Amino acid sequence: MAAQATNPQSIVIPVGNLIRNPKSEMPSPVIILGSSRSKGNTRLVAESLAERLSCDIIDLNDYTFSYYDYEHRNEGDDFLPLMERIIAEYDTIIFATPVYWYSMSAVMKTFFDRMSDLLTIRKPLGRQFRGKQMGAISVGYDEDTVQGLDMPFRESASYLGMTYLGHVYAWVVDGRVANAPSEQLSAICGRLR
Repeated sequence: MAAQATNPQSIVIPVGNLIRNPKSEMPSPVIILGSSRSKGNTRLVAESLAERLSCDIIDLNDYTFSYYDYEHRNEGDDFLPLMERIIAEYDTIIFATPVYWYSMSAVMKTFFDRMSDLLTIRKPLGRQFRGKQMGAISVGYDEDTVQGLDMPFRESASYLGMTYLGHVYAWVVDGRVANAPSEQLSAICGRLR
């Protein structure tokens, strides 16, 4: 696939399962997209933020991984190699999920549950989260936010020794991110080190 120009200052080149900005000199943030619809409103909000940050987007639908298993029979799926790459390449991780039944999506919840692998069978890898940054974006269908939706992200960041950047609840109007969350996304951009 050929390079796509999103604006005169930024060239985005598709690389495997993510979009990479080759002009980034320091580790860029990454947005982990966890939605049942790869091309839905959550993707639209994630792309809006990615454009501002010149960062990568990783769509969890491009990977095969299963639920957390206490016996670790799923150790050979895509989860651990994906986490190795995320931890090695990024200092800031922003999770983007639609709101499903007052919570994060199932694929995002499965991804978070699998982080338990990084506390058991891959502790040295999990310890590398310390000092990194985490943020969260949730996307609903209107401006009525769900209270407490950020708690799993906030508490996970704390447990893993990460700096929590905050949570933005967003919605889309006529194919564009609504103004209020757009301003909040700009505020998150300002908190990145």
